[in-house]
Amino acid sequence: MKRIFDVMVSTICLIIALPVLLITSVVIRMKLGSPVIFRQQRPGLYGKPFNIYKFRTMTDQRDKSGELLPDHVRLTKTGKIIRKLSLDELPQLFNVLKGDISLVGPRPLLMEYLDLYTTEQARRHDVRPGITGWAQVNGRNAISWEEKFQLDIWYVDHQSFWLDMKILFLTVLKVFKSEGIQQDGQTTMEKFKGTSEEKVSRNG
Repeated sequence: MKRIFDVMVSTICLIIALPVLLITSVVIRMKLGSPVIFRQQRPGLYGKPFNIYKFRTMTDQRDKSGELLPDHVRLTKTGKIIRKLSLDELPQLFNVLKGDISLVGPRPLLMEYLDLYTTEQARRHDVRPGITGWAQVNGRNAISWEEKFQLDIWYVDHQSFWLDMKILFLTVLKVFKSEGIQQDGQTTMEKFKGTSEEKVSRNG
């Protein structure tokens, strides 16, 4: 039932959002250049890798040694607007159609995090990842990694059709309010470096 719902809704959303997709593509091509779509390998269901699609929001500026400059330097004004409106997430609807992700589920993070999860945190991969999830409507990037993972696991244990409907509704509200897009003082979410024993003990 969830897969059928995903395909139906993502197809309708792509048709409705087609003008927005085209306009955003043109703006990115003019302001940031090519490629317009950012592709990156992410872990899907049970950690199986897939290529996620997002609209590009950063430049490829590098230092003299060839290393990419910090995110806050590469994130342009155009990129900030695209992120604030969550337009960068729209190409993931194609991932939904392919079956890589669902509309609702724990957000697919970086492949390098797989070896850093505790056994409990790794359970977030027991369901298909999603464009939005329980953690996104309860803080998004404004909460800690440990809090995010706790919310992800709660979703894994309580997932239902009606919970998904609630999350989708709350996601729309969050987008309009532009809440939780970034951590205080951070342009993007700080990288996850693993959970210490102290944090595990404190969070139960």
